[in-house]
Amino acid sequence: MTSTAQPPIEALTFDLQGETFALEAGLVREVLDLLPETDVPGAPPFVSSVINFRGRVIPLVDLRLAFDMVAAAPTVNSRIVVIEHELDGEPTLIGLRADKVHEVTAIDPAVTEDAPRVGMLWRTDFIRRLARRDGDLIVIPDLEQIFAARGKSGAVVTPLFGPSS
Repeated sequence: MTSTAQPPIEALTFDLQGETFALEAGLVREVLDLLPETDVPGAPPFVSSVINFRGRVIPLVDLRLAFDMVAAAPTVNSRIVVIEHELDGEPTLIGLRADKVHEVTAIDPAVTEDAPRVGMLWRTDFIRRLARRDGDLIVIPDLEQIFAARGKSGAVVTPLFGPSS
C-alpha cells in the first residue's frame, strides 16, 4: 500500500485579535518591528498606508479588516510580516500587520479541514483551511480571495494546502 500522506507544511503563525493565523513560510520574506507609515489618501482602509521596506515602498495590509475585525492600535508585540505574493502576474512585496508573531511550525495537512459553511465569524471564502493544534484552531487565510475581493486585484497565489480529498 502506497502512502498518500502529504508532508507537513512549514508555516509562520501569528495573532490577529486573539485568533491564530498561519501563512506558508515560503511566502514570508521578513518579520519587522513597526515602521513609520505613510497614509495613502483615498485608499480603502484594508490597505490605507505604505511603508518603506529596504528602500522600496510597499503596501501595508490590515487582515483584521478583511475578517471584519476591529482595527486596533499597535502594541509592543505588533509586527509587520513582509510577504512576496503574486498580484496581476507580478511578484509583489506586501506588509501584513500582525498583533503578535509566534513561530514557524509544521502543520500536518491531515489535521486541516475546510471551513464549515455555517457558524463561522468570517467569510468562508477568505479561509483556505482550518488546522487544529493542541486544541487550538489555526486559520489559514486565502490571500488570493482576500486580495481579489478587498484589493480589487486579480491575485494569484499558490495554495498553502491543496483541495481537500
